[in-house]
Amino acid sequence: MKITQLTRSAAFAAVLFGLSLPVVHAAPYAVVDTVQAPAWVERGGQRAPLVAGEVLKNRDRVITGEQARVVLRLAEGSAVKLGENAAMKVDALGKREGGVFTAALDVATGAFRFTTGIFSNALGRRAVNVRVASITAGIRGTDLWGSSDHERDLICLIEGRITAVHPDAEPVQMSDPMSFYVAPRGLPPMPIESVDRVQLALWALQTEVQMGVATFRADGRWKVLLASVDSEREALAYYDTVRAAGYPVRIKPRVAGQRGYRYELFVPQLASQEDAEALAVRLRQQLGLEALRASR
Repeated sequence: MKITQLTRSAAFAAVLFGLSLPVVHAAPYAVVDTVQAPAWVERGGQRAPLVAGEVLKNRDRVITGEQARVVLRLAEGSAVKLGENAAMKVDALGKREGGVFTAALDVATGAFRFTTGIFSNALGRRAVNVRVASITAGIRGTDLWGSSDHERDLICLIEGRITAVHPDAEPVQMSDPMSFYVAPRGLPPMPIESVDRVQLALWALQTEVQMGVATFRADGRWKVLLASVDSEREALAYYDTVRAAGYPVRIKPRVAGQRGYRYELFVPQLASQEDAEALAVRLRQQLGLEALRASR
């Protein structure tokens, strides 16, 4: 979705003349840790590229595209991972009496993993519910994988315990590691089964950060230079195209003598030179952009 000309003009004014756009500070209940684009966040009816380091808010919807991965860091120390072509809404982020962290994660489609021990071994107390289309799980465990597609909804308990609820069946308690609960599309759920390690490893790959794919992190210092143009209109056209494709592009105006400004467009926050070079190749292939260059 394109941003409006009024919004873009305001952003340009802030950059050119040092004005400060309003900043909304939110408690960091859920933070975007890692992005392998394309990925977006939908908020208030607007869609924008998902940015590493971004704080998510209640009712935000995270969407991923082809070959994408996203890792979210939750306030009590756990992580949520999303695979490609996924859509997940976050809600009920907060803390209740006793400092218990709360969250509701609604996975409409795609693969996800809720896991602990990545960001902190000192986990806080939590009350987290995950819905995978037709299946809802109250998480009391530490490692859970699930997915939803046109054939079925599935939740796999890797470690810990959960209560799984489906509208066409009685709630079931799951406490055996590597057990899974599946509901074929349009049918009641099947009995709980066990998964072997080979299949579990294949499922897990769907949500793990991939090698050789451009990775964005909040502290990433590499960038890909997209273009340098004299026209504000041309700069905004590049800006809209790259944003719509799910990449966090920025514009940096530079004084160009008496002619006014020259506009440099770049995609920042790449974790390494290899990530920047991989993104340059992908943008050439996907968007037909030329003369791309990786730099710090």
